[in-house]
Amino acid sequence: MTEHDKEQQQILIEQFSEACRKSGLKVTHQRTEIYRQLLLRPDHPTAETLHKRLLPSLPTISLDTVYRTLATLEQNGLVARIQTAESQARFEAVCKSHHHLICKNCKQVLDFEWPEVDDIELPLAVTEWGQIDTKNIVMYGICNNCLKS
Repeated sequence: MTEHDKEQQQILIEQFSEACRKSGLKVTHQRTEIYRQLLLRPDHPTAETLHKRLLPSLPTISLDTVYRTLATLEQNGLVARIQTAESQARFEAVCKSHHHLICKNCKQVLDFEWPEVDDIELPLAVTEWGQIDTKNIVMYGICNNCLKS
């Protein structure tokens, strides 16, 4: 990780801490480390994968704590649950608007930006429905790595 990456990560952690305080959440070491792990790797881990990654630095953290923390952070808009075709939820830190590509074969989730879609005016039926908070497109297919094998 470069110095610039470390600085960016620290800025995002500080923004996370401030967002927690504004939401009335205590800024705990466990919450911060869960969020940091989501920032470190953009692979959209499951709660189980995240738990395994946290054990070396937080050996007493339980899987239940990871699940409850993710649910709390999701309810407060600090992490997002990625809807996939598989049965396990995957999570990511909420930083900026983006969309997802999901490989139906290897289950890899890849972020991509699509500003044209983000800026497009919504259809009347959608705006009449109510308030839209986020737009997220999820595309399923087969990644190039899987197509080659």
